[in-house]
Amino acid sequence: MKKIIALLLAVAMLFCFAGCGTKDTNSDADAAKSDLKVGFIFLHDEQSTYDKNFMDAAKAACDAMGVEYAQKTQIPESQKCYDAAVELIETDGCDIIFADSFGHESFLIDAAKEYPDVEFCHATGTQAHTAGVANFHNAFASIYEGRYLAGVAAGLKLNEMIENKEITAEEAKMGYVGAFTFAEVISGYTSFYLGAKSVCPSVTMDVKFTGSWYDEQKEKEAAQALINGGCVLISQHADSMGAPTACETAGVPNVSYNGSTVAACPNTFIVSSRIDWTPYFKYMIEQVQNGEAIATDWTGTIETGSVVLTDVNEKAAAAGTAETIADVKAKLLDGTINVFDTANWTEKGVKLESYMADVDTDADFAKDTEAIENGVFYESKHRSAPYFDVMIDGITLLDTNFG
Repeated sequence: MKKIIALLLAVAMLFCFAGCGTKDTNSDADAAKSDLKVGFIFLHDEQSTYDKNFMDAAKAACDAMGVEYAQKTQIPESQKCYDAAVELIETDGCDIIFADSFGHESFLIDAAKEYPDVEFCHATGTQAHTAGVANFHNAFASIYEGRYLAGVAAGLKLNEMIENKEITAEEAKMGYVGAFTFAEVISGYTSFYLGAKSVCPSVTMDVKFTGSWYDEQKEKEAAQALINGGCVLISQHADSMGAPTACETAGVPNVSYNGSTVAACPNTFIVSSRIDWTPYFKYMIEQVQNGEAIATDWTGTIETGSVVLTDVNEKAAAAGTAETIADVKAKLLDGTINVFDTANWTEKGVKLESYMADVDTDADFAKDTEAIENGVFYESKHRSAPYFDVMIDGITLLDTNFG
């Protein structure tokens, strides 16, 4: 009996020593993942609807992935972007750096070259696919589809105003507050217009530019000027509450961008489209955690959850708007509708059969890539950042000094 007990004790001790000496690789891997830290560079702060949209996504993604993050706000498109990136790496210990504004790109590339072991990701940029910097990446989303859906909501509202005899069909003129005459803005206002035109054929649109991504006073003044010029509905690609509040004061319907403004504008806000950056942030974190490459040029879509709309404000929207949006969204997903179908628009009265787009960044801004295939201008196919820059009929630019 003593021999049996001794044998059992020996076996137990053997298992104990084996267990104590075994490394818990899963625990080590989890610890390595949680040690990852992401640094975010924002052009403005949470007062900017554009930057707040990124900030909300950064928090949501990092919380979901269990990683720490640090952020720098009010970082201009200058050498200060490079300095912010270096500080996030050297002082805060960040393994991934993300910047949210177009003009940050060249400074981020400089930092990426200097810190090859850190991954650098950038929104709205154009150079990653040609720069040849392995740790530098661009990302954007097919937001033109979201703007098209928002445009459908605008067109339905115009139809309601026509039916109620508030305006005539010829008076169905929208206004649009833009920042700069960049392809991103042109693509955005054109897709919005085409969405409206798909349900309200008589619609036209005037566009004013502010020359700034965020200037509340200029955006308010631009919206008011458009209203004074006969625009009966306003939308925007600018980042403050200037245009929405001007609309609420004037009682003019408004389609916002980057989030709902219903709290401040309950009587005029209809709907808003935005890019949800959470899927991309989760993706870039997961790729680094798994030791896998981040895509050089990533495009989010409706399917990835990157292109979204807010809830429709039934108080301001036309009846049936939410249902119509859902139907059109399904048709975008199955390819029945293409936003830039050339059958639905012209340039100087001519339907385009071919168009060379400026896709590959160079000093001469050369038109280098055929963008129209089978009667559709394919935005986001050759690069994540927009390159649609056609000045189509039906849209009037009231100023063009901000390229």
